[in-house]
Amino acid sequence: QLLAPSPVAAASSAARRLRVRRGPAPAKAKFGKFDAADAPTEAAPAAPATSEADGAAGQAVLEDDSCLPPDLEGAIWQSGKASADFVNSGGMRGIAELLIPQLEFLNQEGAQAEVWALSRILLDTLAEETGQVVKAVFPDAGVAALLKHQWKDAKFKCASLSDRKPVDTDDGVVVMIIPDHQMLESVERIASQLADDPIRPLVMWNPRLVSGDVGVGYNVRNLRRNFLSTFTTVYSMRPLPTGAIFRCYPEKWKVFYDDPKRPNRYLLARESSSRPDATDIETIEAASTQEETDFSNSRYHCDIVRPTAHTLSCQTT
Repeated sequence: QLLAPSPVAAASSAARRLRVRRGPAPAKAKFGKFDAADAPTEAAPAAPATSEADGAAGQAVLEDDSCLPPDLEGAIWQSGKASADFVNSGGMRGIAELLIPQLEFLNQEGAQAEVWALSRILLDTLAEETGQVVKAVFPDAGVAALLKHQWKDAKFKCASLSDRKPVDTDDGVVVMIIPDHQMLESVERIASQLADDPIRPLVMWNPRLVSGDVGVGYNVRNLRRNFLSTFTTVYSMRPLPTGAIFRCYPEKWKVFYDDPKRPNRYLLARESSSRPDATDIETIEAASTQEETDFSNSRYHCDIVRPTAHTLSCQTT
């Protein structure tokens, strides 16, 4: 279970270090492959074009991963914007997930304080984009109390799952920040409350409700999955060994693979209306590996014209 960052100074220091973004992120290349803490945050520049045709093709390739965030703050802003768009379109239950190490390893010293500070980007974005009263529900009462004290100028309210009444009737949008499997009963109770009059939307940010299944019976796991099936994944960013899976509402799911010609860049492999399954991912990874091998061994200079269809236009070198 998540623990509150005990020293107040830890969270204060984390908040000072983070530059909170309150607007759309500038367009840049993907950041650090999403999965390496020590990876470069700036993508290497693409190779210069050799002709006007090459330049046009290069621009087309750049557009493939232009939807991806430039950095972690940009990703969190995107998750807030996608959640707001979902709520504004009438959506009631949404999930925003960023499956990257910076938000996964919360047991490291100072990690939780940074995550709480980063969550403000999401909450500010939701409040600004929806114009509704946003209630942020944190997993621990100590965290909620600390952030209330620090964020006196916030445009949203804070509560915790352990509060006697975490949700009020005047709350417009409720956001649960990283609820885990031990809190499932409280999460379901709040979700049920929000489904009653008045009906209000619920967003879960980086939920961990399906973890810790060792020793848990099938019926319990099935109940969790049934509950989660009532939610729409409005934002998702998940790294793969050779690419990434990405979704930002209202756009489709996108599967990217590494561009062998440009370090730290992606090519679009496939779009779908539903989350890609394991078979889709294996197919994409195999295609990515084959294309990288072909590129390395080829005697031709190939410009990728339509990466979605894997179409190559080659000129003899």
